[in-house]
Amino acid sequence: MPTAPKILPTQITEGAAPGVQYRLEGELVPVLHMALDGQVPIYFHHHVLLWKYPSMQLGLHPLKKGLKRRTFGGMPLLLLEAQSPGEVAFSRDAPGHIAALHLSPGAGIVVREHQFLAATGGVEYDYTRIQGFANMLYGGGFWVDQFFAGDREGVVWVHGYGNVFEKQLDPGEMIDIEPGGWVFRDHSVQMSQEVYGFKTGLLGGAGNLVFNRFTGPGRVGLQSAYYHPPVQEGGGGNAQRSGAKAIGDVVGGLLGN
Repeated sequence: MPTAPKILPTQITEGAAPGVQYRLEGELVPVLHMALDGQVPIYFHHHVLLWKYPSMQLGLHPLKKGLKRRTFGGMPLLLLEAQSPGEVAFSRDAPGHIAALHLSPGAGIVVREHQFLAATGGVEYDYTRIQGFANMLYGGGFWVDQFFAGDREGVVWVHGYGNVFEKQLDPGEMIDIEPGGWVFRDHSVQMSQEVYGFKTGLLGGAGNLVFNRFTGPGRVGLQSAYYHPPVQEGGGGNAQRSGAKAIGDVVGGLLGN
């Protein structure tokens, strides 16, 4: 009998990654705390930084040559990095669950757009648009972030809505997940779309039930609250997320410290 997905830890008091000690705390809106030794940078989206010590040096995280910057609600989506010893913390403006995804050397993982929180500097970042998944949620496609570990272990931290569960798929093993319910998958896991048609009995009509099907080997992550595009993320007065000029002002101020 296949095993059911298992919930990932919601609290981690002593986590370790190359160049960093970390902990996950919080009941409703979790926080990722980090203590860096300065040997390995940590990079992150500009809008998830919660606090840092003044001595912490920040800079722009270099992107791959030719990698165009996406926009987030019409605003530029920047990657920053913490470049010196010190402490820093990250969070999102949403209840949920932060998961730490450790990658062995040479491994990679795919993460749903807007759910990446931070990653260790040795993990390469890329993104792509997934086509052919036309349904009422995506409207013809969606973006994913891709991460690749180099010659040593790396860690990617992600935010899930509700709680985050993980299913380890054996070779050829499959699981169907509601399109808004998955968070991440190993590169070794294949994803396809399955549409089930059935008679509703309402006004003589028929309906469709859409799933994303994941085929192993590898792990896939699920969230217990369906994904919703965070178009209003940070709308509660946070200057870092209120407009393109505010982003420029805040990023300029951070990098000037």
